[in-house]
Amino acid sequence: MMRKIIIGIFACLLSAHAHADDFQDVLADDNVDYDNYNIETPTSSDIGCSLDNLSLNAGAVPLAVGDFDIAGIMLGMNFDDVKFAVDNNGLYVERPKNSVVYSIHPDWKYNLDYECRGEKIYAPAQLEKCIYSLARNRGVLYLAELHLVRNITGETIDVFFTSNATDNVVWKIVYKNDTDEIEGDAEKFENQRNKKTMLWWQDVINKYGIPNAGSTSWASSDNSFDPVMNAYSGELELVDCGKQAEDSALNVQQSQDNFAAKPYAF
Repeated sequence: MMRKIIIGIFACLLSAHAHADDFQDVLADDNVDYDNYNIETPTSSDIGCSLDNLSLNAGAVPLAVGDFDIAGIMLGMNFDDVKFAVDNNGLYVERPKNSVVYSIHPDWKYNLDYECRGEKIYAPAQLEKCIYSLARNRGVLYLAELHLVRNITGETIDVFFTSNATDNVVWKIVYKNDTDEIEGDAEKFENQRNKKTMLWWQDVINKYGIPNAGSTSWASSDNSFDPVMNAYSGELELVDCGKQAEDSALNVQQSQDNFAAKPYAF
């Protein structure tokens, strides 16, 4: 993993040198209408991966969680792979509004904000356009989320991608349905809920097998950084925290190495 980080940092330094365009030229050549992009920038605290203590059950063996899929979507896929899987499956479509979300790692956004303000750009709308323009040209604006829905049942799948620093691939898939929705307190509703819940868990076991970590987790190993799938009532979460942690670390390091500090002399 350290070798990957070193290679990634070196590649970023070369990229930064290649994109050392004059600032005004970069903006002049960028005719993208960013109003058509749904861009959300998470805070640093929002991009961490939740790492719960994980241990295999006594006598359990590791599972190939990296080979698990949710409706044909797997960890490590790129966007084109996901779209192919979705189209081939034919069950899900992109949600009607903001199905695709783009993002910039917050550390990179801080860098670009500093550069744009250095060019005396302060008006919020112009500052935002400047940041997005530079981010796009430098390859740090990336497709971060894809949101899908199955209209006939209301099921949803949210797919999360790493940045371009780690090839913009899937690191988390979250599936949800209405199993845990409560309709009422009468005996008939309790009976219906119980049956719906039992059928849900049976379907999960039929597809993925018996959990090997706790009663509702499927793990690759005792290491939480390896692929893990967690199940809840009406929800599946398939994650690769190791890939997400590598991606975040690379973005932090590369943004530090490429911060446009003034050329101080002392």
